[in-house]
Amino acid sequence: MVVPPYFDVPPKAYGGVEAVVADLVDALVDRGHRVTLLGAGEPGTRATRFISVWDEIQAERLGDPFPEVLHALKIRRVLEDIAARDRIDIVHDHTFAGPMNAAFYRDLNVPTVITVHGPVDGDCHTYYSELRDDVAMIAISDRQREIAPDLSWVGRVHNALRVDDWPFQPQKKDYALFLGRYNQCKAPHLALQAAHAVGMPLVLAGKCSEPPEKAYFEQVVRPLLTEVDLVFGMADANDKRKLLSEARCLLFPVQWEEPFGMVMIEAMVCGTPVVALRGGAVSEVIVDGVTGRICDDPAELPAAIEEVQSYDPQACRDHVVANFGADTLGLGYEQCYRRVLRQQRVPQVSRDFAAFTPWPVGIVRPGSPVVPGAPALTGGMAGDSA
Repeated sequence: MVVPPYFDVPPKAYGGVEAVVADLVDALVDRGHRVTLLGAGEPGTRATRFISVWDEIQAERLGDPFPEVLHALKIRRVLEDIAARDRIDIVHDHTFAGPMNAAFYRDLNVPTVITVHGPVDGDCHTYYSELRDDVAMIAISDRQREIAPDLSWVGRVHNALRVDDWPFQPQKKDYALFLGRYNQCKAPHLALQAAHAVGMPLVLAGKCSEPPEKAYFEQVVRPLLTEVDLVFGMADANDKRKLLSEARCLLFPVQWEEPFGMVMIEAMVCGTPVVALRGGAVSEVIVDGVTGRICDDPAELPAAIEEVQSYDPQACRDHVVANFGADTLGLGYEQCYRRVLRQQRVPQVSRDFAAFTPWPVGIVRPGSPVVPGAPALTGGMAGDSA
Protein backbone atom coordinates (compact mmCIF):
# COMPACT_ATOMS: atom_id res chain seq x y z
CA MET A 1 0.00 0.00 0.00
CA VAL A 2 1.71 3.17 -1.24
CA VAL A 3 0.71 6.63 0.03
CA PRO A 4 2.01 10.12 -0.76
CA PRO A 5 4.90 11.54 1.29
CA TYR A 6 3.14 14.63 2.63
CA PHE A 7 1.28 13.48 5.75
CA ASP A 8 1.18 10.80 8.41
CA VAL A 9 -1.26 7.92 8.02
CA PRO A 10 -3.72 8.67 9.50
CA PRO A 11 -3.13 12.43 9.19
CA LYS A 12 -2.95 14.65 12.23
CA ALA A 13 -4.88 17.39 10.42
CA TYR A 14 -5.36 17.83 6.66
CA GLY A 15 -5.06 14.72 4.51
CA GLY A 16 -8.15 13.13 3.01
CA VAL A 17 -6.31 10.43 1.08
CA GLU A 18 -4.29 9.49 4.13
CA ALA A 19 -7.42 9.24 6.26
CA VAL A 20 -9.06 6.87 3.80
CA VAL A 21 -5.93 4.75 3.44
CA ALA A 22 -5.56 4.45 7.22
CA ASP A 23 -9.08 3.05 7.49
CA LEU A 24 -8.51 0.80 4.47
CA VAL A 25 -5.31 -0.66 5.91
CA ASP A 26 -6.99 -1.45 9.22
CA ALA A 27 -10.05 -2.88 7.47
CA LEU A 28 -7.87 -5.18 5.36
CA VAL A 29 -5.95 -6.34 8.42
CA ASP A 30 -9.28 -7.02 10.15
CA ARG A 31 -10.19 -9.19 7.15
CA GLY A 32 -7.05 -11.30 7.59
CA HIS A 33 -4.66 -9.73 5.09
CA ARG A 34 -1.00 -8.90 5.58
CA VAL A 35 -0.43 -5.30 4.54
CA THR A 36 2.86 -3.47 4.07
CA LEU A 37 2.38 0.31 4.13
CA LEU A 38 4.96 2.54 2.43
CA GLY A 39 4.91 6.28 2.97
CA ALA A 40 6.35 8.88 5.33
CA GLY A 41 6.02 9.94 8.93
CA GLU A 42 5.09 7.84 11.93
CA PRO A 43 3.22 4.52 12.07
CA GLY A 44 -0.43 4.96 12.95
CA THR A 45 -2.25 1.97 11.47
CA ARG A 46 -2.32 -1.75 12.20
CA ALA A 47 -0.32 -2.50 9.04
CA THR A 48 1.82 -5.61 9.33
CA ARG A 49 4.81 -3.52 8.31
CA PHE A 50 5.25 0.22 7.95
CA ILE A 51 8.19 1.42 5.88
CA SER A 52 8.95 5.13 5.98
CA VAL A 53 10.98 6.18 2.93
CA TRP A 54 11.53 9.73 4.21
CA ASP A 55 13.05 11.03 7.42
CA GLU A 56 9.99 13.25 7.91
CA ILE A 57 6.72 14.12 6.19
CA GLN A 58 6.89 16.60 3.30
CA ALA A 59 3.84 18.69 4.22
CA GLU A 60 5.65 21.98 3.64
CA ARG A 61 6.36 20.94 0.06
CA LEU A 62 2.81 20.05 -0.90
CA GLY A 63 2.28 21.41 -4.41
CA ASP A 64 5.95 21.01 -5.34
CA PRO A 65 6.27 18.18 -7.91
CA PHE A 66 9.78 17.17 -6.84
CA PRO A 67 8.84 15.23 -3.66
CA GLU A 68 6.14 13.37 -5.58
CA VAL A 69 8.56 12.24 -8.29
CA LEU A 70 11.37 11.41 -5.87
CA HIS A 71 8.88 9.49 -3.73
CA ALA A 72 8.02 7.29 -6.70
CA LEU A 73 11.70 6.47 -7.22
CA LYS A 74 12.21 5.71 -3.53
CA ILE A 75 9.17 3.45 -3.49
CA ARG A 76 10.36 1.61 -6.57
CA ARG A 77 13.68 0.76 -4.92
CA VAL A 78 11.99 -0.40 -1.73
CA LEU A 79 9.50 -2.57 -3.65
CA GLU A 80 12.32 -4.10 -5.67
CA ASP A 81 14.11 -4.98 -2.43
CA ILE A 82 10.98 -6.51 -0.90
CA ALA A 83 10.19 -8.50 -4.05
CA ALA A 84 13.68 -10.02 -4.01
CA ARG A 85 12.91 -11.60 -0.62
CA ASP A 86 9.15 -11.97 -0.35
CA ARG A 87 6.19 -12.62 -2.57
CA ILE A 88 4.08 -9.53 -3.21
CA ASP A 89 0.55 -10.20 -4.43
CA ILE A 90 -0.40 -6.70 -5.47
CA VAL A 91 0.72 -3.07 -5.24
CA HIS A 92 -2.01 -0.56 -4.43
CA ASP A 93 -0.78 2.96 -5.19
CA HIS A 94 -2.56 6.10 -3.94
CA THR A 95 -0.02 8.60 -5.31
CA PHE A 96 -0.02 10.55 -8.56
CA ALA A 97 3.46 9.80 -9.94
CA GLY A 98 3.79 6.32 -8.45
CA PRO A 99 1.75 4.48 -11.11
CA MET A 100 4.53 5.17 -13.60
CA ASN A 101 6.36 2.34 -11.79
CA ALA A 102 3.68 -0.16 -12.81
CA ALA A 103 5.50 -1.49 -15.88
CA PHE A 104 8.54 -2.19 -13.70
CA TYR A 105 6.38 -4.02 -11.14
CA ARG A 106 4.85 -6.06 -13.94
CA ASP A 107 8.34 -7.34 -14.79
CA LEU A 108 8.41 -8.57 -11.18
CA ASN A 109 5.10 -10.39 -11.82
CA VAL A 110 3.30 -7.95 -9.53
CA PRO A 111 0.13 -6.19 -10.74
CA THR A 112 -0.63 -2.59 -9.79
CA VAL A 113 -3.98 -1.09 -8.88
CA ILE A 114 -4.47 2.60 -8.27
CA THR A 115 -7.22 4.55 -6.61
CA VAL A 116 -7.92 7.68 -8.62
CA HIS A 117 -8.49 10.21 -5.85
CA GLY A 118 -8.57 13.26 -8.11
CA PRO A 119 -10.00 14.53 -11.39
CA VAL A 120 -10.09 12.43 -14.56
CA ASP A 121 -10.60 15.12 -17.17
CA GLY A 122 -8.20 17.45 -19.01
CA ASP A 123 -4.52 16.73 -18.49
CA CYS A 124 -5.36 14.09 -15.88
CA HIS A 125 -7.33 12.12 -18.45
CA THR A 126 -4.35 12.20 -20.81
CA TYR A 127 -2.10 10.95 -18.00
CA TYR A 128 -4.36 8.09 -16.93
CA SER A 129 -5.00 7.14 -20.55
CA GLU A 130 -1.28 6.58 -21.02
CA LEU A 131 -1.28 4.30 -17.96
CA ARG A 132 -4.28 2.17 -18.82
CA ASP A 133 -2.26 -0.76 -20.20
CA ASP A 134 -0.19 -0.89 -17.02
CA VAL A 135 -2.60 -0.41 -14.13
CA ALA A 136 -6.07 -1.33 -12.98
CA MET A 137 -7.95 1.76 -11.83
CA ILE A 138 -10.44 2.01 -8.99
CA ALA A 139 -12.88 4.90 -8.96
CA ILE A 140 -14.19 6.52 -5.79
CA SER A 141 -17.56 7.42 -7.35
CA ASP A 142 -19.78 6.39 -10.23
CA ARG A 143 -19.62 9.93 -11.54
CA GLN A 144 -15.86 9.65 -11.86
CA ARG A 145 -16.26 6.63 -14.12
CA GLU A 146 -18.96 8.36 -16.16
CA ILE A 147 -16.62 11.24 -16.95
CA ALA A 148 -13.89 8.94 -18.27
CA PRO A 149 -15.44 5.59 -19.24
CA ASP A 150 -12.49 4.68 -21.46
CA LEU A 151 -9.99 4.29 -18.61
CA SER A 152 -8.97 0.87 -17.29
CA TRP A 153 -11.49 0.76 -14.45
CA VAL A 154 -11.69 -2.45 -12.47
CA GLY A 155 -14.26 -1.25 -9.95
CA ARG A 156 -15.69 1.55 -7.85
CA VAL A 157 -15.31 1.82 -4.08
CA HIS A 158 -16.79 4.79 -2.28
CA ASN A 159 -14.63 6.36 0.39
CA ALA A 160 -15.60 5.41 3.93
CA LEU A 161 -14.69 5.89 7.57
CA ARG A 162 -14.72 4.14 10.92
CA VAL A 163 -18.03 5.27 12.35
CA ASP A 164 -17.03 4.66 15.98
CA ASP A 165 -14.17 7.14 15.62
CA TRP A 166 -16.64 9.99 15.03
CA PRO A 167 -18.88 11.66 17.66
CA PHE A 168 -22.64 11.95 17.28
CA GLN A 169 -24.25 15.12 18.61
CA PRO A 170 -27.92 15.99 18.00
CA GLN A 171 -27.67 19.37 19.76
CA LYS A 172 -26.14 22.00 17.50
CA LYS A 173 -24.63 25.45 17.98
CA ASP A 174 -25.51 28.53 15.99
CA TYR A 175 -23.06 28.41 13.10
CA ALA A 176 -22.60 26.89 9.66
CA LEU A 177 -19.28 25.34 8.73
CA PHE A 178 -16.99 25.39 5.72
CA LEU A 179 -14.18 22.83 5.87
CA GLY A 180 -11.78 22.46 2.96
CA ARG A 181 -9.14 24.14 0.86
CA TYR A 182 -9.31 27.81 -0.03
CA ASN A 183 -9.81 27.83 -3.79
CA GLN A 184 -12.39 28.63 -6.43
CA CYS A 185 -13.39 25.00 -6.83
CA LYS A 186 -14.30 24.61 -3.15
CA ALA A 187 -15.92 28.08 -3.20
CA PRO A 188 -15.88 29.23 0.43
CA HIS A 189 -16.93 32.65 -0.87
CA LEU A 190 -20.29 31.13 -1.82
CA ALA A 191 -20.55 29.62 1.66
CA LEU A 192 -20.01 33.05 3.19
CA GLN A 193 -22.61 34.69 0.98
CA ALA A 194 -25.20 32.01 1.76
CA ALA A 195 -24.61 32.09 5.50
CA HIS A 196 -24.81 35.87 5.58
CA ALA A 197 -28.09 35.79 3.65
CA VAL A 198 -29.76 33.93 6.55
CA GLY A 199 -27.90 35.79 9.30
CA MET A 200 -25.86 32.78 10.39
CA PRO A 201 -22.18 32.98 11.39
CA LEU A 202 -19.81 30.90 9.30
CA VAL A 203 -16.79 29.09 10.70
CA LEU A 204 -14.12 28.55 8.06
CA ALA A 205 -11.69 25.74 8.83
CA GLY A 206 -9.66 25.78 5.66
CA LYS A 207 -6.26 24.79 4.37
CA CYS A 208 -4.38 27.94 3.35
CA SER A 209 -0.71 27.06 2.99
CA GLU A 210 0.07 27.08 -0.73
CA PRO A 211 0.54 30.39 -2.60
CA PRO A 212 -2.62 30.02 -4.74
CA GLU A 213 -4.67 29.32 -1.60
CA LYS A 214 -3.28 32.37 0.15
CA ALA A 215 -3.94 34.59 -2.86
CA TYR A 216 -7.53 33.34 -3.16
CA PHE A 217 -8.15 33.95 0.54
CA GLU A 218 -6.83 37.51 0.44
CA GLN A 219 -8.51 38.49 -2.81
CA VAL A 220 -11.85 36.70 -2.55
CA VAL A 221 -12.57 35.50 0.98
CA ARG A 222 -11.22 38.21 3.25
CA PRO A 223 -13.34 41.03 1.72
CA LEU A 224 -16.49 39.03 2.56
CA LEU A 225 -15.72 38.34 6.20
CA THR A 226 -17.84 40.02 8.90
CA GLU A 227 -17.40 40.35 12.63
CA VAL A 228 -19.54 37.24 13.26
CA ASP A 229 -17.50 34.93 11.04
CA LEU A 230 -14.60 32.91 12.42
CA VAL A 231 -11.49 31.99 10.45
CA PHE A 232 -10.50 28.96 12.46
CA GLY A 233 -7.49 27.86 10.47
CA MET A 234 -6.68 24.28 9.55
CA ALA A 235 -8.33 21.99 12.09
CA ASP A 236 -6.54 18.96 13.51
CA ALA A 237 -8.38 15.66 13.94
CA ASN A 238 -9.94 16.57 17.30
CA ASP A 239 -10.93 20.10 16.28
CA LYS A 240 -12.47 18.82 13.06
CA ARG A 241 -14.70 16.39 14.90
CA LYS A 242 -15.83 19.06 17.34
CA LEU A 243 -16.56 21.60 14.61
CA LEU A 244 -18.47 19.11 12.48
CA SER A 245 -20.54 17.70 15.32
CA GLU A 246 -21.62 21.12 16.65
CA ALA A 247 -22.39 22.87 13.35
CA ARG A 248 -25.98 23.35 12.21
CA CYS A 249 -24.89 22.33 8.74
CA LEU A 250 -21.86 21.86 6.55
CA LEU A 251 -21.71 24.05 3.45
CA PHE A 252 -20.25 22.30 0.40
CA PRO A 253 -20.74 24.67 -2.56
CA VAL A 254 -18.39 22.89 -4.96
CA GLN A 255 -17.74 24.37 -8.38
CA TRP A 256 -16.15 21.35 -10.00
CA GLU A 257 -16.59 17.61 -10.56
CA GLU A 258 -15.66 16.64 -6.99
CA PRO A 259 -14.69 12.93 -7.19
CA PHE A 260 -16.16 12.19 -3.76
CA GLY A 261 -16.03 14.78 -0.97
CA MET A 262 -14.91 13.06 2.22
CA VAL A 263 -16.03 15.91 4.45
CA MET A 264 -19.67 15.24 3.53
CA ILE A 265 -19.71 11.80 5.18
CA GLU A 266 -17.63 13.15 8.07
CA ALA A 267 -20.34 15.74 8.71
CA MET A 268 -23.25 13.35 8.35
CA VAL A 269 -21.75 10.72 10.65
CA CYS A 270 -21.67 13.45 13.32
CA GLY A 271 -25.38 14.07 12.76
CA THR A 272 -24.81 17.23 10.74
CA PRO A 273 -26.67 17.72 7.44
CA VAL A 274 -24.91 18.98 4.31
CA VAL A 275 -25.97 21.83 2.03
CA ALA A 276 -24.24 21.37 -1.31
CA LEU A 277 -24.27 22.42 -4.91
CA ARG A 278 -24.80 19.63 -7.40
CA GLY A 279 -21.54 18.43 -8.85
CA GLY A 280 -19.36 15.36 -9.03
CA ALA A 281 -20.38 12.68 -6.53
CA VAL A 282 -22.59 14.93 -4.38
CA SER A 283 -25.78 13.12 -5.38
CA GLU A 284 -24.17 9.75 -4.59
CA VAL A 285 -23.30 10.83 -1.06
CA ILE A 286 -26.23 12.96 0.12
CA VAL A 287 -29.83 11.76 0.36
CA ASP A 288 -31.55 14.93 -0.81
CA GLY A 289 -34.23 15.98 1.64
CA VAL A 290 -33.04 13.55 4.34
CA THR A 291 -29.34 14.04 5.08
CA GLY A 292 -28.93 17.34 3.26
CA ARG A 293 -30.04 19.51 0.39
CA ILE A 294 -28.59 19.48 -3.11
CA CYS A 295 -28.95 22.82 -4.88
CA ASP A 296 -28.56 23.63 -8.56
CA ASP A 297 -27.85 27.34 -8.10
CA PRO A 298 -26.02 29.31 -5.37
CA ALA A 299 -29.18 31.40 -4.95
CA GLU A 300 -30.88 28.29 -3.50
CA LEU A 301 -28.31 27.84 -0.72
CA PRO A 302 -29.81 30.22 1.89
CA ALA A 303 -33.23 28.53 1.85
CA ALA A 304 -31.52 25.15 2.06
CA ILE A 305 -29.57 26.24 5.15
CA GLU A 306 -32.81 27.10 6.91
CA GLU A 307 -34.53 23.90 5.79
CA VAL A 308 -31.90 21.40 6.91
CA GLN A 309 -31.95 22.65 10.49
CA SER A 310 -35.14 20.59 10.92
CA TYR A 311 -33.57 17.36 9.59
CA ASP A 312 -33.07 14.37 11.88
CA PRO A 313 -29.41 14.05 12.96
CA GLN A 314 -29.87 10.32 13.52
CA ALA A 315 -30.91 9.85 9.90
CA CYS A 316 -27.66 11.51 8.83
CA ARG A 317 -25.57 9.12 10.90
CA ASP A 318 -27.61 6.07 9.92
CA HIS A 319 -27.00 6.85 6.24
CA VAL A 320 -23.24 6.77 6.78
CA VAL A 321 -23.42 3.60 8.87
CA ALA A 322 -25.36 1.85 6.12
CA ASN A 323 -23.35 3.03 3.13
CA PHE A 324 -19.94 4.43 4.09
CA GLY A 325 -18.59 2.33 6.96
CA ALA A 326 -15.03 1.02 6.90
CA ASP A 327 -16.25 -2.56 6.50
CA THR A 328 -17.60 -1.66 3.05
CA LEU A 329 -14.19 -0.15 2.24
CA GLY A 330 -12.29 -3.33 3.04
CA LEU A 331 -14.74 -5.59 1.24
CA GLY A 332 -14.91 -3.37 -1.84
CA TYR A 333 -11.17 -3.20 -2.32
CA GLU A 334 -10.72 -6.87 -1.58
CA GLN A 335 -13.12 -7.68 -4.42
CA CYS A 336 -11.14 -5.41 -6.76
CA TYR A 337 -7.87 -7.06 -5.77
CA ARG A 338 -9.27 -10.51 -6.44
CA ARG A 339 -10.61 -9.38 -9.80
CA VAL A 340 -7.14 -8.17 -10.80
CA LEU A 341 -5.38 -11.27 -9.47
CA ARG A 342 -7.70 -13.56 -11.43
CA GLN A 343 -6.56 -11.81 -14.58
CA GLN A 344 -2.90 -12.53 -13.86
CA ARG A 345 -1.10 -15.50 -15.33
CA VAL A 346 1.46 -15.61 -12.54
CA PRO A 347 1.91 -19.12 -11.08
CA GLN A 348 0.61 -19.18 -7.54
CA VAL A 349 2.48 -20.95 -4.74
CA SER A 350 0.48 -22.62 -2.02
CA ARG A 351 0.98 -21.31 1.51
CA ASP A 352 2.17 -23.26 4.47
CA PHE A 353 -0.03 -21.54 7.01
CA ALA A 354 1.33 -23.69 9.83
CA ALA A 355 4.76 -22.18 9.23
CA PHE A 356 3.51 -18.61 9.10
CA THR A 357 5.10 -16.26 11.59
CA PRO A 358 3.56 -12.77 11.77
CA TRP A 359 5.88 -9.93 10.83
CA PRO A 360 6.74 -7.55 13.64
CA VAL A 361 5.12 -4.14 13.30
CA GLY A 362 7.31 -1.05 13.19
CA ILE A 363 9.19 1.41 11.07
CA VAL A 364 11.68 0.02 8.57
CA ARG A 365 13.98 2.67 7.15
CA PRO A 366 15.29 2.57 3.59
CA GLY A 367 18.33 0.37 3.30
CA SER A 368 17.39 -1.65 6.38
CA PRO A 369 17.14 -5.40 5.82
CA VAL A 370 13.65 -6.70 5.25
CA VAL A 371 12.31 -8.54 8.28
CA PRO A 372 14.16 -11.85 8.59
CA GLY A 373 12.03 -14.90 8.21
CA ALA A 374 9.13 -13.07 6.57
CA PRO A 375 6.81 -15.59 4.91
CA ALA A 376 6.57 -16.06 1.18
CA LEU A 377 3.34 -14.44 0.05
CA THR A 378 0.90 -15.76 -2.51
CA GLY A 379 -2.20 -14.27 -4.01
CA GLY A 380 -5.87 -14.92 -4.07
CA MET A 381 -6.61 -15.97 -0.49
CA ALA A 382 -7.45 -14.24 2.75
CA GLY A 383 -4.09 -13.22 4.13
CA ASP A 384 -2.93 -11.68 0.83
CA SER A 385 -0.46 -8.85 1.00
CA ALA A 386 -1.31 -5.45 -0.42
